[in-house]
Amino acid sequence: MSQSCLDCTQRSDRVFCDLAPNALEAFDGIKSTQTISRGTVLFREGQAARGVFLLCEGRVRLTVCSENGRRMTLRTVTPGEVLGLSACLAGSGFEVTAEAMDNLRVAAVSRKDLLRFLREHREACLHVVNLLSEDLHLAYDRVRSVGLGRVRRPRTAAVH
Repeated sequence: MSQSCLDCTQRSDRVFCDLAPNALEAFDGIKSTQTISRGTVLFREGQAARGVFLLCEGRVRLTVCSENGRRMTLRTVTPGEVLGLSACLAGSGFEVTAEAMDNLRVAAVSRKDLLRFLREHREACLHVVNLLSEDLHLAYDRVRSVGLGRVRRPRTAAVH
């Protein structure tokens, strides 16, 4: 499998990977590709977010832990998703723990390089805003489901 985002045959099917050629080339220059073994923790809840991981291959389990030590799985991340984005941009700790369910291949980008990249590539910045917005709406729906015991109906377009 290619180490370069430019040569990846699956990138057109993935949300963050489908950038304009110049942005993708710049992203390719700031990332480092890593192979991670099954069972490895990429980051822990509360740990300072020093960068993000773009999942290229494999699956990652996202969990949260209560004060009494109970762990709850939030969801499984699949290839093409970005891990740690909101914590990295906020300069805070990770909100969740990320553990490799399979052997992984990830593209890691430091916080400093990511911020510079987003300043230089507006389309990528808007893409990140969209990803964060989707995450927020998903979180609202989950809270609504847990708190009210039902899932919101899909939004419909307003008729004028």
